[in-house]
Amino acid sequence: MSDLLPLFPLPNVVLFPNVFLPLHVFEDRYREMVADALDADRMIGMVLLRPGWEPEYDGRPAVYRIGCSGVITHVDRLDDGRFNIVLRGVERFRILEEDQARRYRRANVELLPECALAPQDRHIVKNRRAKLESLLSPAIGTAETDPRTTAAMSDEDLVNALAQYLALEPLEKQALLERPGLRSRAESLVELLEMKIMMARTPGLSNVAH
Repeated sequence: MSDLLPLFPLPNVVLFPNVFLPLHVFEDRYREMVADALDADRMIGMVLLRPGWEPEYDGRPAVYRIGCSGVITHVDRLDDGRFNIVLRGVERFRILEEDQARRYRRANVELLPECALAPQDRHIVKNRRAKLESLLSPAIGTAETDPRTTAAMSDEDLVNALAQYLALEPLEKQALLERPGLRSRAESLVELLEMKIMMARTPGLSNVAH
């Protein structure tokens, strides 16, 4: 990875390691970013904009400091200068300091490798995976997907893919990304889905705390 990682801040997108993300790039500053990345190491850092970003969007509104780098695996450069690209998530990072030299944002970052799993953690992750598959089995049963595809995925890839692709709020996805390892992310994802299922089955429950 280059010393300065290009940042692509968006209000509703969180990228996870080893998960694919298609993006349509149309703003001039981010077209420049993609072109520069293609000429370098093809790496871009996805970060989530903090609430209240709207008035400052054309500038440099605040972002969450933990994001995920992605490598451009596919690119389609359109005639008018826009890009359709696909990123594959690589590694989580923490922003240390932003650089102001270009129109798009770049930063010095600290890489955040996933915590290694102890043998007992691997057993817990397997258990949480089974729980996730049980919670999601009605949706999986009605989806036009081959269940063998899910079964063939590693625990890490499945948890990260669910965290990215499920219809969760962006802040919920950000909280999952910030979990320090696979065990804690899997446990948090199970708790989140259980809470959502309980709230959906109990009308008015979401208003209890207000």
